[in-house]
Amino acid sequence: MTNTTNPINPTILPKILPKILEDIATLKENLNQTLIGKEAVVELAVTTLIAGGHLLIEDVPGVGKTTLARALAKSIEASFKRIQFTSDLLPSDVIGVNIYNDSTRNFEFRHGPIFANIVLADEINRATPKTQSALLEAMGEEQISVENLTYLLPRPFMLIATQNPTEYAGTFPLPESQLDRFMLSIKIGYPDKDIEQRLISSPSKDSTDGLYTKNSVPAAVLSSKNLLEIQRSIGNVTVEEDVAKYIVEIVARTRTHDRVRQGASPRGTIALNRASQALALIRGRTFATPDDVKCLAAATLAHRIVVAEEIASETELSTPSLIIEEILNSIEVPV
Repeated sequence: MTNTTNPINPTILPKILPKILEDIATLKENLNQTLIGKEAVVELAVTTLIAGGHLLIEDVPGVGKTTLARALAKSIEASFKRIQFTSDLLPSDVIGVNIYNDSTRNFEFRHGPIFANIVLADEINRATPKTQSALLEAMGEEQISVENLTYLLPRPFMLIATQNPTEYAGTFPLPESQLDRFMLSIKIGYPDKDIEQRLISSPSKDSTDGLYTKNSVPAAVLSSKNLLEIQRSIGNVTVEEDVAKYIVEIVARTRTHDRVRQGASPRGTIALNRASQALALIRGRTFATPDDVKCLAAATLAHRIVVAEEIASETELSTPSLIIEEILNSIEVPV
């Protein structure tokens, strides 16, 4: 999860809240003009962005994963890099490498594509574990280390990774330590039939990514500086004690569930809390509610739990999202 600076002074937040809400609404509207008919997906992506987290998108090809990543970067005037992960990709292809400069007789560091505000790791599970591990420090600490030297990544920094959940040939499953660093894991899904018909009936002249985009080059509506201010404001969104206990209880149940071998980590608890704060702000509130928590629980925790091997073949019982839903139904919601 991205480290953010100290929260804005609580006395200042009410004064700047209208501007923050206006900026967030403009950002969502801008993205909805690009990814048509997927308002819920856009809301989750914006939640991850302003919460300072990283996003994993698991879905079939052609549903707009790359489009969403590019649109996010363009909308906030941020630098964007796309890395196509393959089995022969090396860690140095991601983070960079020291190259000898003959004229200066010194080694100079050449920055890799990880040095961007928004980085798309496309088909991340096609790279070897060694290359995947090159992202761990970047995702956790917003920096990378090469030969005992540390280089800070630009801020804001967000990694968006994609993988195809139905194709396993030549892939390497993401380890739990990597999955745990993604704040949310989402699916985009196919468009509704009426939306799909609209897209082919009125194709965009700018569209470069199949049927899913109406406008492949959205306008820039925020600056990176504006986004950092919004990220700072998240810390001032109130999470009452009963809501905090509700979050902790949900995560605790993932660790004791009879069909779960490994439950969510404390990082998952922190992620669910911060994502709930971000969603509350997106929805125009300065306080998080149990509904915010319930809305985000599956996207935040499902990819963090490991289903017990002995029942892994029982699909109807072993789906992590269904287990999270069962846990939510078993806990009394605070009023």
